[in-house]
Amino acid sequence: MKKQNCWEFYKCGRELGGFNATHLGTCPASFEIKTNKFNGAENGGRNCWAIAGTFCKEKTSGIFARESGSCLKCEFYKKVMFEEGASLYSSKFILKTCSV
Repeated sequence: MKKQNCWEFYKCGRELGGFNATHLGTCPASFEIKTNKFNGAENGGRNCWAIAGTFCKEKTSGIFARESGSCLKCEFYKKVMFEEGASLYSSKFILKTCSV
């Protein structure tokens, strides 16, 4: 079974070519190729909390928001943590490895 990316989970339409991308802007998670395949993602789709400037519920999120705790409360973040379990690529690893 294919794992959901954040834009599929939230149905925001801000992925590359999505229905809201032109009007609201394309979310960086959808084109961040350095994190492709991490946590089973397409680009940054399952690592959005580690990518600065991502959009969640129409507010800028990502690594800076994570520091304030908003991403830690996110249902998608919790879903990825549960699905990946011990195999989860941490934000620290993603940032260090990819310099996102």
